[in-house]
This record gives sequence, structure tokens and C-alpha cells, in this order.
Amino acid sequence: MHTDTDLPSAHGQLLLQIARAAISNVLGQAVVLPEAVGQSADVLQASGASFVTLSQHGQLRGCIGSLQAHRPLIKDIQANAVAAALHDPRFAPLTLAELDITTVEVSVLSAMQPLPFTSEAHALAQLRPGVDGVVFEFGRYRSTFLPQVWEQLPDAGEFMAHLKHKAGLAPDFWAPGVRLQRYTVSKFKEAKGTS
Repeated sequence: MHTDTDLPSAHGQLLLQIARAAISNVLGQAVVLPEAVGQSADVLQASGASFVTLSQHGQLRGCIGSLQAHRPLIKDIQANAVAAALHDPRFAPLTLAELDITTVEVSVLSAMQPLPFTSEAHALAQLRPGVDGVVFEFGRYRSTFLPQVWEQLPDAGEFMAHLKHKAGLAPDFWAPGVRLQRYTVSKFKEAKGTS
């Protein structure tokens, strides 16, 4: 499993190219990727978990990902890029005409770490704003926020309330049986104007 979340930026540029090419290809605009060699090839073939986030003019346009590594990182990024473009239920499928104004971001996740706590206040006190991605689970309810969400929700209490709401629960919900896990990411985002 891929646990090093400090990937060199050279890998990041390749990951972004892979994600954009997967979207371009599924929308009918054929793109050939450069051959990955050496350490880049090793990183891509290792099992990894990723999220692909699409935005337009700073607004979310799609985000799909994997929380657990279960396939080679290259396959995970390709599948999540296509899913973010075409299958995010919050948005209509991306069109080829939109691709030039769409910014791609790839986040490669570390392994999950259980977050032990004795109360919600104890859990909130352990969270690292801007660093931790969090998975919230209670029975069949489950949600996650990438560390990037701290940019919009910098307060731990507000972050947790929105995470519970995303799972389908009341923002003030708390009960025995709540489970939390955290993870970190290596995040790579296209420069503005990249097409």
C-alpha cells in the first residue's frame, strides 16, 4: 500500500496528465500519455488510493475517489477522473466543450489511521486543520472530507458538523459507535489556464 504522501512534484505533473488524458479520451478527444519510467513507473504501478477533483472558475465541478488502495495508482486515478467527470451525482456529466475551462486536481491518500477518542470534544481537539482528511462512520452512514475542505471550514467543530451532514445525519449528531479515521494527502493541482 502507498503510504508516502510526499510525492515529488515531477510525479504530480504526471498524475495530472494521467487524469486529464483519461477524461479527454472518454469524451472522445484522444490523448497519448508519455511513457512513465523509473521511479514514476514504480509509483504508478504500486497500489494506491486517490481522489480526483474537477473545478471551474474556483467552483467544484466533480469529485470522486477511493479511500482504500485496491488497485494500481494509475488505474485508480484514471477511473476516478472519469467518474468525477461523468458520474458525480451532484453534477451533469462534463462535456468536451467544458474541458478547457476545467481545472484538474489529484490527491493521493496515505493509509487510514483510526482516531481514538473519548468524546466529540476529544476527537475535535486531535484534528489537524489543513492536514487531516477525515472519514466519519456511524452504522450505514459514512462520509469524508479531504484536507482541502479545511480551506472553506477552518473551525474543527464546523468541519465535523458539515461532515456529519454530508453523511446524512444532523450536524449536532453524536453517539456511541461513531468511528473516525484520518489520512493525509499529496495534492497536485493544474496551474490556471492548463488545458
